[in-house]
Amino acid sequence: MSRVVVVGSTNTDMTVRVPRIPAPGETVLGREFQITGGGKGANQAVAAARAGGRVVFVTAVGMDDLGERALAGLRREGIDIHLVRRVSGPSGVALIFVDDAGENSIAVAAGANAELRPEHVEPLEQILEPGDVVLLQLEIPMATVEATVRVAVKQQARVILNPAPAQALPDVLMHSVSLVTPNELEVEHLTGVTVNDEIALTRAADVLHGRGISTVIVTLGPRGVFASHEGRSEMVRAFRVQAVDSTAAGDVFNGALAVALVERRTLADAVRFGSAAGALSVTRMGAQASAPHREEIEAFLRDT
Repeated sequence: MSRVVVVGSTNTDMTVRVPRIPAPGETVLGREFQITGGGKGANQAVAAARAGGRVVFVTAVGMDDLGERALAGLRREGIDIHLVRRVSGPSGVALIFVDDAGENSIAVAAGANAELRPEHVEPLEQILEPGDVVLLQLEIPMATVEATVRVAVKQQARVILNPAPAQALPDVLMHSVSLVTPNELEVEHLTGVTVNDEIALTRAADVLHGRGISTVIVTLGPRGVFASHEGRSEMVRAFRVQAVDSTAAGDVFNGALAVALVERRTLADAVRFGSAAGALSVTRMGAQASAPHREEIEAFLRDT
């Protein structure tokens, strides 16, 4: 069975529930406080594992208690972490506010994530096979992202890039990525197109197609998901749920999407599977903790 290989960040999330996100200079009295596993890479790896995938995760953590706790959590999920690097200095940390509408504001200190180097992904050449899916984000150095893509292309693995946090991407990278999954703010950053309707989404997707990407998927939160592939586009409706915390919803979507693509589902089915996982995640607090298991996703799809 093919695998999902995630290369990316690992953080410890420190989350405070607040009635509203503080404005600059404002102090807001919060309520619950949680310390949980996070980081876009780790979130996606956990989401993929819970969605039924065989997952290999490449990341870097510090020689500290937060790093030990992060690795213990990944092991409990059955994730292959033999390529994880331990580096000197602190592990990554994210400070998160979540308001009563489920919206969030996040600040990240990269810590060990900034030390994940191109040479650390070279061993992937020995394990990647055609049919595997490599899932990447942008909370690690760009040189490491580029090195991972080169190895994946050489080994004929499919590459999904979740371009978050948004930043400029070199053309050579774009031409090697199979599928890109920005949200609406990230796609605007990448293309310069304001995506306020489906026509604008199609225009933005065409910009990315013109840069060499065959499949563009834009996540739109409660508006759904826009998918464009081989000259055809489709808006996939969002599932209606009561959101309590949107943290990591995009990560959960990407992890489940990767599993569905490894299983050779159609793009439409893969997007629906990922959307169901993401919808379930926003009904729960936390990042990795909110990722649903496969039986939950399948039950949700049957009942919706």
